[in-house]
Amino acid sequence: MDQKKIERINTLAHKEKTIGLTEEEKAEQAALRKEYIAMWRKSLENELAHTYIVTPDGKKHKVEKKKK
Repeated sequence: MDQKKIERINTLAHKEKTIGLTEEEKAEQAALRKEYIAMWRKSLENELAHTYIVTPDGKKHKVEKKKK
């Protein structure tokens, strides 16, 4: 997600707090937030894919996705 989209999210959030949003702006805000959250989750999953837990005895265990 580029910086312009993040700035737009912040602009809409500020406008929502001050004067309110139109229906079109609410839809745009929801779409931008959804895109941002998806990007954030992908980044976190990538970070966790390269994370290891080291036990006191020195063994390394890869962090695995929690089973449902």
